[in-house]
Amino acid sequence: MSRPSLRVVRVLAISGVLLMAGAAMTRLGHVATASTTEKSSASNSAVENAIHKVREGETIFRFDTFGDQEFWGGTLQLHKAIEGAGLGGVGPGVSPKTALAVGLKVDVDALPKSLVEQIGRGAVNLNDPAVTLALLKLNAVVGVKGFLTSSGTLRSVGIECALCHSTVDNSHPALCAGQVMPNPGTGCIGHRLDGWANRDLNVGAIVALAPNLKPFADLLGTDQATVRKVLNSWGPGKFDAELILDGKAFNPEQVTDGVVTGKNVPAATLLPPAFGLGGVNLHTWIGWGSVPHWNAFVANLDMHGKGRFFDPRLDNAAQFPIAAAHGFGDLPHIDPDSDLITKKLAALQLYQLSIPAPKPTVAFDKEAAERGDVLFSGKAGCNNCHVEPLWTEPGWNMHTASDVCIDSFQADRGPDHRYRTSPIGALTTHLKGGFYHDGRFPDLNAVVDHYDKCMKLGLTGGEKSDLIQYLISLQF
Repeated sequence: MSRPSLRVVRVLAISGVLLMAGAAMTRLGHVATASTTEKSSASNSAVENAIHKVREGETIFRFDTFGDQEFWGGTLQLHKAIEGAGLGGVGPGVSPKTALAVGLKVDVDALPKSLVEQIGRGAVNLNDPAVTLALLKLNAVVGVKGFLTSSGTLRSVGIECALCHSTVDNSHPALCAGQVMPNPGTGCIGHRLDGWANRDLNVGAIVALAPNLKPFADLLGTDQATVRKVLNSWGPGKFDAELILDGKAFNPEQVTDGVVTGKNVPAATLLPPAFGLGGVNLHTWIGWGSVPHWNAFVANLDMHGKGRFFDPRLDNAAQFPIAAAHGFGDLPHIDPDSDLITKKLAALQLYQLSIPAPKPTVAFDKEAAERGDVLFSGKAGCNNCHVEPLWTEPGWNMHTASDVCIDSFQADRGPDHRYRTSPIGALTTHLKGGFYHDGRFPDLNAVVDHYDKCMKLGLTGGEKSDLIQYLISLQF
């Protein structure tokens, strides 16, 4: 084999130098681009504004009552029931054990370390309402804010978004004191978990403690005893946001797959998670509106905060007789400086859309889940509605009751008479309480059986099992 000529060698050498130079320039270009990107992000006013808004929204979500203490304490006198007669209130009072039993949670980060240790070794009397008062003074009861007098007694009490849509982790499992079996992945006294539906919380039982339920009785056209009966019928993890609109306390006939599965079923619906809503068009089971719409709805009409709310759909007296009669569709135009809700909606929305959804709280079979993935988009057809990765349809994600083979009772309590395709990521964060809006399906086995029957899928037992493993694995 002949040796290359000197000219060829020179050409190859020059080419090598140019290639190395080009590679070096490329690397420098990547470095410059990354540096420019980092610099751009660091100085981007939108990013800085988003960070500020998310932090502001976190504070609002966790600690803002929107002025609703004037209703829960000032009008209903709920704080007196919490104190009990021994502390100047009424009745036996709400001890920590009672509070835990109705699903209230305690933020361990708000407690002195010494107090946590005392509770752990049983040195704190959890049957004493005075201890509950002490926890309120520490701002440690998730979603509940106590307003104190100069002498340290309760003057009023208000509620916050976190009451229903936050819980705590199970970092201190022994501190449930045997009062409740928490929703999987959660505890009673622990670190906050914002956005989780508190499926242990018995909202109705808590409200029923209030000494004065006359405002609700007058609104619903009944007596206080009946109001208490309705509130106590809800059970853990449920709330009826539409009761004050239409006065319907019970579903007269629950129907599933053409079969009557219950009569006079409480009309309260399960609390949904407040995470995983980024990119999702409508909020709530029956799609009332977007995240800020529902925040405004709840803060004004259900929490009884001080603000403005406008939704002329509530003027429909045939569908919403109570709301129409009381002008809920256009609340009084208060002085903007007195509005404690509207100016907070933007930050609150941004925080909720930023809450990271957790990973599955229970173990699952990965190989079975992979087979279930194929079924989800294939034979089972789940992805037709629960579109990955939103796990709901992009756009107007609403369906008639007949589409999903159930009765239309709850759908007919909303403006569109339809059910929303619920985002199904992070399903294991709310295993307690059942599935569907009213919890009619006790577990995922029942859900899959229902769709198999409703959609005539013809799934085998093994396919159902694989599909369930996939559902358990889903994340946002």
